[in-house]
Amino acid sequence: MEPVIRIRDLNHYYGTGALRKQVLYDITTDIYPGEIVILTGPSGSGKTTLLTLCGALRSVEEGSVLILGQELNGARPTDLVAIRQNIGFIFQAHNLIDAITARQNVQMALGLDNLGMDELKDRSIEMLKAVGLGQRVDYLPEKLSGGQKQRVAIARALVRRPKIILADEPTAALDKKSGREVVEILQQLAREQGCTILLVTHDNRILDVADRILTLEDGRLTTFTAGMVANTGHMLAAFAQLHRKGDLVKHVLRLSSQQFVEMLTQITSEFEEFQRMAELGNQEAVGALVDQMLEAVTLRIRNVLQADRGTIFIIDEQAGLLRSRLAHGEGDERIDIQIPIGTGIAGHVASTGETRNISDPYNHPEFNPAVDRESGYRTHSILCMPLYDRNQKIFAVAQLLNKNGRDPFTQADERAFREYAEPLGVILETCLEMRAQTL
Repeated sequence: MEPVIRIRDLNHYYGTGALRKQVLYDITTDIYPGEIVILTGPSGSGKTTLLTLCGALRSVEEGSVLILGQELNGARPTDLVAIRQNIGFIFQAHNLIDAITARQNVQMALGLDNLGMDELKDRSIEMLKAVGLGQRVDYLPEKLSGGQKQRVAIARALVRRPKIILADEPTAALDKKSGREVVEILQQLAREQGCTILLVTHDNRILDVADRILTLEDGRLTTFTAGMVANTGHMLAAFAQLHRKGDLVKHVLRLSSQQFVEMLTQITSEFEEFQRMAELGNQEAVGALVDQMLEAVTLRIRNVLQADRGTIFIIDEQAGLLRSRLAHGEGDERIDIQIPIGTGIAGHVASTGETRNISDPYNHPEFNPAVDRESGYRTHSILCMPLYDRNQKIFAVAQLLNKNGRDPFTQADERAFREYAEPLGVILETCLEMRAQTL
């Protein structure tokens, strides 16, 4: 499938001579038909500049920008006009004309389509009905709320059935409810019309509408996960949104090893703000978010170290047991396991605090093969490590089985696992505290 927006080695500058300043650096990305892509990042990072370059509203100076297969760099003015006719624009300032009605504002976008007057009116009214303004067709903008004005702007952008929508902070001036309604209408109508959306926003509340999220940092395009690592507050709010969408695990798995370590470290310092930042108002939601966060981290550690199975055991001192809080194996199925403290590899780690890296479990005196016999699973190697709470007391054990299916874990794996263990312990402890508060 060919991208509708194809950017290669794009650089952009403002000013001339000694005042010339570069604002975009080596931007390369593709956006495909039907995608909803959110472009986020701090103020001044170049988001609006990139959006206007894609919209042929600003000249491409260096690099390549193809919109619907047409190159913008060096394009003639008449070609740029033709390209813009396939693009719908939505801005923070809705830019409605105050002296004419909502219908007439929408109808102006059809002025170049050589339609009859009746069809112009009908299509404009139909589009206003689609955004929930069928009863306000003849209202002047001054009689509309901020959210309603932005709906008119959406209707105006979509009425010509463009192939691309470019939106710059469309919810910035709206309250939470209105902003949510506006972006959901935009999402629904774009899906129905089969168009692509590139949306610039600072609004963490709407991240979950995206199929993909790109981040600009100081004029350089980075991944969403790298952007989350660079801004912990953004990351936590984004995690809450991804949890609602069900994509939290997928995004954590995309992190590089270094980004994952940084994420764990940064979450450690701010994780207690998770509940407040996520704006979760009920106990079930808090518990579900905590469970998914733990699942994402456990799966990520398992994948980084190429293990076949990964398990986090919680120490239940009253019962004298280790209970598997999360256990994932082939196909990422959950497995419930209980082990008496002091027995088996994990049980000995829990009681002694010693890390175990065992390449031949069946010849190790602490290994209990009963679980293998009951499950039909064959353990070839084990890496097991204690997790400590804030008071440096062992309260959990993390265990990995079978590197690459059959290989032993190396000393490098052990060092990497230990690097994850300290922040993971604090995160897990906070998760369990939050979970307990919801019961």
